[in-house]
Amino acid sequence: MAYKKKSADNSAMQELKRDLNAGTPKPLYLFYGEEAFLRDYYLGKLKDTILPTGLEDFNLHTAKGKECSIDWIEQAADCLPMMSERTLVVVTDFDLFGQGEKGRDRLIAILSALPDYCTMVFVYDLVTPKIDGRSKLLALIKKLGGAVNFQRQDEEQLTGWICRQFKKAGKSIDTRDAGYLVFLCGDLMHDLSSEIGKIAAYTSNDRITRQDIDAVASPRVDAVVFKMTDALASKDFDKAASVLADLLHNRESPVMILSVMGKYFRQLYTARLYLDGGKSKGAYKELWNMASGYYMDQQADRLLDAARRFSLPWCRYAVRRCAEADAAVKSAPRGQDGEALTALLVELASGRRVAV
Repeated sequence: MAYKKKSADNSAMQELKRDLNAGTPKPLYLFYGEEAFLRDYYLGKLKDTILPTGLEDFNLHTAKGKECSIDWIEQAADCLPMMSERTLVVVTDFDLFGQGEKGRDRLIAILSALPDYCTMVFVYDLVTPKIDGRSKLLALIKKLGGAVNFQRQDEEQLTGWICRQFKKAGKSIDTRDAGYLVFLCGDLMHDLSSEIGKIAAYTSNDRITRQDIDAVASPRVDAVVFKMTDALASKDFDKAASVLADLLHNRESPVMILSVMGKYFRQLYTARLYLDGGKSKGAYKELWNMASGYYMDQQADRLLDAARRFSLPWCRYAVRRCAEADAAVKSAPRGQDGEALTALLVELASGRRVAV
């Protein structure tokens, strides 16, 4: 649920946008990063800019992973366009930087001499590239085009995008409710796009409400577990137990549930430490890498408020018991791991004072 901070340098993305808007793509690009929705969107825009409609099969050359080789890259670059001015070569999940010194030198020679009609894109989808920032190969990619890191978007960017997507569907949504959708379903645009489609189709009203979101959205496990542990910290055991029962009924992994519970109580423990140390909410958010935004602020407020209701020894105790329960759940026979999780919930629900 916490948003990852983005690098301040998005110049490669901005230059790619300018290239596409001007209809003048560069010869060479590297596309990578977690935000696959954006990556696929801009790859699609690149195809639309370069390839004439109906002639894509003749001028688009693709290879994936082990299907690809340096020989294939050289041959694809030399393929002449057919009834078109340009060709596009898309290489997916090829270990560009792991070819050894001779392989990298050969790649540099090939890519340095790309024909004027060819644009080549190295795309990383299922593989995370091991990029050497000091390599000559990366320097060449940046010189001839750009290495574009499609990073997760922050809450402000996502809520703006969500509002625009609902507008395209003939709906409107408040930015806070858009933020709630991000909190509930995560910050990857592909997942959010699917949820937006479901919600827009579900409601007959022009205005999307939180009730509409709750009715049809598929929440991420960590969002549901956060609600459960938040209810536990608020001493609402009935609600916490009900949420846990639903999670187990839906066959969510007890190990995953406990992992998120452990994170919550670590956040609670550090919140108690920060309160006792007189540190600010801003410092606490920075510690947990919570980006700015309404729901990240609200989450930090709820954790800090919950920490005020517990002593530091109890918070430390809860963290330790989650770690111990993790070992118990992982070693429990199949079908009994949920029982260990339920026992932990009952124990923590007491909120008893402990001397640790």
